[in-house]
Amino acid sequence: MFDREFSDFKPLEGETFTLVLGPDAELPFVLAGVVARRPHAAPPAGAKFRSQPFSLFFECRLPFLCPQDNYRLRHPALEGPIHLVPVGVLEGGGFRYQAVFT
Repeated sequence: MFDREFSDFKPLEGETFTLVLGPDAELPFVLAGVVARRPHAAPPAGAKFRSQPFSLFFECRLPFLCPQDNYRLRHPALEGPIHLVPVGVLEGGGFRYQAVFT
């Protein structure tokens, strides 16, 4: 998923993805937000940055905390590796996660 862009995710906001933890372990992750970030002012020569950096915010209502790590994320429109960081607790239970794409 590291080659994906803001425009790949924005139409999927609100949809449910599957976070794959192992052969028999999966969690439903809702794409709760796709947030554009400020473009890089002047990237160093040769550096590879996206023209539009962005963050993804996922929510999982299950009481299982996934630690910061690389995971496999699945959706009918796309699938691939993603680095997720837990960033908050949801009111009513569950956790919020962020993935940053620069």
